[in-house]
Amino acid sequence: MKNFKHIKAVIVDDEKNSQELIFNIIKFHFPDIEIKIGKNVASGIEIISKFQPNIVFLDIDMPDGTGFDVLKNLKDYNFKVIFITGHEEHAVKAIKFSALDYILKPVNALELVNAVNQALTKIKQENEQVKIKTLLTNLNQLNNKPEKIILNTSDNTYIVDIDDITRCNSDNNYTIFYLANNQKIIISKTLKEFEDLLPEDTFIRIHRSHIININYITKINKRNTGFICMKDNSEIPISPKKKNLLFTLLKSSK
Repeated sequence: MKNFKHIKAVIVDDEKNSQELIFNIIKFHFPDIEIKIGKNVASGIEIISKFQPNIVFLDIDMPDGTGFDVLKNLKDYNFKVIFITGHEEHAVKAIKFSALDYILKPVNALELVNAVNQALTKIKQENEQVKIKTLLTNLNQLNNKPEKIILNTSDNTYIVDIDDITRCNSDNNYTIFYLANNQKIIISKTLKEFEDLLPEDTFIRIHRSHIININYITKINKRNTGFICMKDNSEIPISPKKKNLLFTLLKSSK
C-alpha cells in the first residue's frame, strides 16, 4: 500500500451516516490520511480554512446552504474537491463542465477509493483554482446555460467559451475540439460524453462522428445523403436520421 502521510482530508456532509461511511472507507484503504469532518456549510468553511486539506469531500445539499456556498466563501482552492450528491442534475452537469470529480449517493466504496486514488495522483498537477472558479461562474448564469467548459489534456488545462466551439470530431476514444480561432484540442474522452454535456439548443450530433455548433453553419447541401459546410470550410456529413432534427433546431434558433 502506498504511503500517504501528511495528506489531509475534510468531509463536509450534514448526514451522519454518510459522514461515517466516507470516513470509514477512507481510513480502511488509506489509514495515513488525516481526516476532519464539517457538519454543514458554516463549519465546512471554518475547518477547510484552518486545516488546509489536500482533498475535500463536499456534499451539495445541506440545511444551511450548498457545497457551492462553501467554495464561494473560500479565497484559495489549494485542494482537490470531490462532490458527493444524491441528485441535482443541473449541479452535476455544472460539475462536469468544470472537469471536477463527483460521486453519487449512496456512496459506493470502490468508486470512492478510485476517486481518492485519482485525487492523490493529481494533487499539485492540475489547476483546481481554475476549475472551481469556472464552476462558480457557470452556476451563476441566470438561464442555467454554462458559459465555459474545462478541457483537460495531458499537458494543459484549457478554459474554453462554449460559444467558441465550432464542432467536435470523434477519433476512436478521443474527441477533437475545433475552436473559432482555428485551435484544435484533443481530449481523451468519447464524443458521447460531450454529446450529453453540450447545450442541446446549439449543438447537435449530426453524424456518429461529428457534433456541430449550428451557429457556424454556412450552407447545407441536400443532394444525395447531404453535408454541411462550416465557417472553417469543413464539410460535415449529415446522418439521414438527423436531417429533420437539424432543420427544427435551426428554425427554433431564429
